[in-house]
Amino acid sequence: MSQWITNVTLETSEQLRTDGSVKTVTDTFHIEVTNEGMISRITSEFPGDHVTILYNAAGQLALPPFKEMHNHLDKTYLTLGWRACQPVDSLSERLAKEAEELRELEPTTEQRAAAMIERHLDYGVNHIRTHVNIDPYIKLDNLKGVIKALDRYSHVVTADIIAFPQHGLLRDGMPELLEEALDSGATMLGGLDPAGIDRQIEPSLRKTMEIAQRYQVDVDFHFHDRDYLGYYTMDKWIDLIEQYNFAQKTFFSHAFGLAGVGQADLARIVKRMKQHNITVMSTAPHSVNNVIMPPIDYLMQEGIAVHLGCDGYFDSWSPYVSGDILEKLNRYNEFSGKIDEKSLRKSLGLVTDGVTPLNQVGQQQWPSVGDPASFVFVTSSCSAEAVARLPQKRQLMHRGKLWQKPAK
Repeated sequence: MSQWITNVTLETSEQLRTDGSVKTVTDTFHIEVTNEGMISRITSEFPGDHVTILYNAAGQLALPPFKEMHNHLDKTYLTLGWRACQPVDSLSERLAKEAEELRELEPTTEQRAAAMIERHLDYGVNHIRTHVNIDPYIKLDNLKGVIKALDRYSHVVTADIIAFPQHGLLRDGMPELLEEALDSGATMLGGLDPAGIDRQIEPSLRKTMEIAQRYQVDVDFHFHDRDYLGYYTMDKWIDLIEQYNFAQKTFFSHAFGLAGVGQADLARIVKRMKQHNITVMSTAPHSVNNVIMPPIDYLMQEGIAVHLGCDGYFDSWSPYVSGDILEKLNRYNEFSGKIDEKSLRKSLGLVTDGVTPLNQVGQQQWPSVGDPASFVFVTSSCSAEAVARLPQKRQLMHRGKLWQKPAK
C-alpha cells in the first residue's frame, strides 16, 4: 500500500507585483513516499482514501530540513539546571576554565547530548556536525557518550563527529588520542588555532595533515585568530593541501582572519579556497561592540559554500543562544540588511546545505522525485516569511519518519 504526505504547500514560482516587488507563489500537493523514505510522486491530485497517510500537512509549508553545521554536543549544561558562565580575559583562560570542569561533566555526556539533539530535532534539524573534545583530561570519554546519544536518534538525524583537540594538538600524546578517536567512531578530524593555541603554526598544521592523510578524513579547523595571523594560517594550510595533494575536504570554521585583511589579499585567498573546494562554517557572531564575521555574502558571490551553526550553548562559553539554527539565520539577515523576498528566500540555503525550494530566477527546484522524503513543515506562507518570522511550531520528517519526542 502506498504512503502519502497530503495537503502540503510547496513553493512553485515567483511573480512581480504591480509595485515591482517579488511575491512567492505556492500551491497544494500530495507526495508519495516509498518504504525506503524516498519521494516517488508529487501530484496535485488527492491519492484517494485507500492509502496510508504518513502525515496530513493540512496546508503547512514544506521546507528542506535544516543542518546544524557547527555544534558541541558534549559541552552543554542542558539537563543540569541553571548556571551562568565565569568571565575570562582570553581564549586560553576560557580553555583553562573548561578543563577544570571536564571530569565533573563527563558522567552526564550522553544525557546532556541527547537533550541538545532533541532541541535541534524540535527546531527542524536532521543533520548535526558536532565537535567532540579529545584531550588529555578525559581522553575519549566524551566521544563515547556523544556516539551513544546520536545512536538513539539515528532514525531521524545524521551526524558528522569531529575529533576535536580543544586544548591543543602538540601536547601530551594528543596526536595518538586523535588517531584513537578516528578508530573509535569519529568521522572527521578537527583543528584549533595553530597560532593562538599551539603557538607553532607549521608544525601543528603539518601534524594535522599527516593524521588526515593517514585516515583519509575531512578536516574542520576552528580559526579564531584574527586579521593577518588567521589569514596566514589558512593560507599555509592551503599550501599543505597542494604539497600533499590532499584529496579530502577542508572546512574553515569561524575564519575570522578573512574579516580583517585588505580586499586584494582577501580575493587572493578566496580564489585559492575555491580551487580546493574549501567551505566556510560560520556561527555569525556579532554584537554592538565587537563585530567579527567573515564576509559571507562576498564568499558566496565568489562561489564559496557557506553554512551556519549555533556553536555551543548553555555551556561554559555562553549562557545564551536558543539552539534554533533558523533564528541564527534570522539574526544574520537582520545584521547584514537582508529585507526583500528574494534575499530572505535565498538565505535559507545557509542552513539547508544550499537547498532552496526555488532557484535564483524563481523556478521550482525542490522537492523532486527521487529526493529523500525529508522536510520541515511550518505554518508560514513561504520560505522568506519563515526566515523572517521564525515559526515556532515545526514538524520534522526524516526519510519518511516523523520526529516525535519520546515520552519521559
